[in-house]
Amino acid sequence: MKIKRFIECLIPVTACNLKCSYCYVIQRDNRTLKIPPLDYPIEQIGRALSKKRFGGTCYFSICGAGETLIPKYMPDLIHEILSQGHFVNITTNGTLNDRFDQIVAFEPELLKRLNFSFSFHYLELIRLNLLDDFFDNIKKIKKAGCSFVLQINLCDEYLPYWDEIKRISKERVGAYPQVAATRKEINLKNNIELLTDLTKEEYVAKGKEFNSPLFDFTMKNFNVKRKEFCYAGDWSFVLNLQTGMLSKCYGCGIAKNIFENPDKKIKFEAIGKNCQSRFCMNSSHFMSLGIIPSIETPSYGELRNRKSANWYQSDEIKEAFYSKLKESNMEYPPLKKAYVTVKYRVSFFVINVLRKVKYSFKKILKKV
Repeated sequence: MKIKRFIECLIPVTACNLKCSYCYVIQRDNRTLKIPPLDYPIEQIGRALSKKRFGGTCYFSICGAGETLIPKYMPDLIHEILSQGHFVNITTNGTLNDRFDQIVAFEPELLKRLNFSFSFHYLELIRLNLLDDFFDNIKKIKKAGCSFVLQINLCDEYLPYWDEIKRISKERVGAYPQVAATRKEINLKNNIELLTDLTKEEYVAKGKEFNSPLFDFTMKNFNVKRKEFCYAGDWSFVLNLQTGMLSKCYGCGIAKNIFENPDKKIKFEAIGKNCQSRFCMNSSHFMSLGIIPSIETPSYGELRNRKSANWYQSDEIKEAFYSKLKESNMEYPPLKKAYVTVKYRVSFFVINVLRKVKYSFKKILKKV
């Protein structure tokens, strides 16, 4: 089963039972401990995200600004999206035992299309005596037929425990974690920086100790501005699951509500050569799935799965995560590529001008 479209989903919950120093919410001092309700009934959200409306089977990757599974409605929401026939990924700290008990009770056919990204927040798990709960929940979802990836943030505070983390991971899940680079989220200037006191060379060397394709790919694309034709806005999106606001990508700034009227047709149109971000944010999701088909990349699955440890449980997950979006979509002919590139170049120019005018106007009002 191939993926038609990829949707990166945000649940704007900022509550979390852990307190990791490298968390981007903590870095920005945005830890409000809020658990926002959904703006729409779950059944309505399901209709809005139907296969018919999106043109086929999609992959929804869900992450909270805090712990994704804290809201009580999350199991029902996950079940609804899976019931629409889609694939779902949940990024989680892996410690909320009751939530995993609820989820593994889903129908087996749904669990085959469910993947978990377990974030290994080692020091917090040790501090709160949750290490066994964490790995027991991985064992629980694996036994139920779900797939997973274990990943860890490379940050300076973990370096004294690097070998210990390797050993524990090998013992409990059969392989080393995939490694995620950790960014500074404050005092940013022209480029986004790594959150470390190491040199870049030293940082990369530490990451390479885990033989992590995910880390290698992330570092290869870190701070690299993308100028190729991108199919974000057609093959992929960013969606706020609370409000239903759908945008082409993180840097787009143009969003539309797709939950309010679930029967209204969604317009799918690529952003073209108009990336508004400093680099492809979450490139290991978007680029590995092939939203820039002119660039050869490893597949999403190649970056995450540890085949020797059998992290991917179902044939459905394997087929979907090792495929590319271009296998389910047609690339645009040259004239259409030129048209959408010019169209959004003009749109973003106008938006940026209006933003500058608005900013200048506010400064004038403050002085009056």
